[in-house]
Amino acid sequence: MAAANQTGIRGLARLLRLLLTEHPQLEVRGLGEFHSSPGGHFCFGGDRRPGVFISYASEDRCTATKLADRLNEAGFSAWIDRRRLRPGDSWQRTIESAIDSSDFFLACLSRNSLRKRGTFQRELRMAIDCARNIPLDETYFIPLRLDDCPVPRAIRSEWQYIDLFPDFEKGLSRVLSTMKRQWASRHQR
Repeated sequence: MAAANQTGIRGLARLLRLLLTEHPQLEVRGLGEFHSSPGGHFCFGGDRRPGVFISYASEDRCTATKLADRLNEAGFSAWIDRRRLRPGDSWQRTIESAIDSSDFFLACLSRNSLRKRGTFQRELRMAIDCARNIPLDETYFIPLRLDDCPVPRAIRSEWQYIDLFPDFEKGLSRVLSTMKRQWASRHQR
C-alpha cells in the first residue's frame, strides 16, 4: 500500500513538473495554486488569487480575452469561458458555479451584449442575485462599458459603471485599483 502511494505521489509530482514547464502556475480549484520557481522546483500556495468572472457577448471576445490577460498579469484569476470550460463540462452548471464562487463579476456591456438574449443575460441576473447576498460594503458586481451603449436602468440605478473606451488602459487601471483595494479590505477583517 505504501509503495502504491509513493508511486502515485511520485507520478503526481512528475505530472506537476511537466505541466509547470508549460504553464507558470496551475490552479487546483478551491485549494490554491502550484507555482514553478527558479531551479526547477515547484511550490504550492494556499493563498489563492481573487477570482474574477468575465461575462461578455461572443462578438466582444477579443476585448474580453485582453481583459482576462491583463487581470491575470495583475495577480487575479480571470474566469473566461473559452479558457475554463473543458470538454464534457455541463456549461450551465460550470458557469453557475464559477459565478457563485467568484470574488468579482465583470459585466462587459456593449451594443452587442445588451441586445442579445440568452447566456449573457442569464449570467447578469445570476451575478446581480449574488451581489444582493453579500455585505453592502463589498464590491462584487462591476459593470464595464466596452462602447457607447446605454446602461440598463436596473444596473445604473444600483451600480457605478466604468468605461473601457476610448481609453482601455485608464478604465482598466480604475477597475484594478478598486478590486485590489476591495480584496485587501476583505482580508484585513
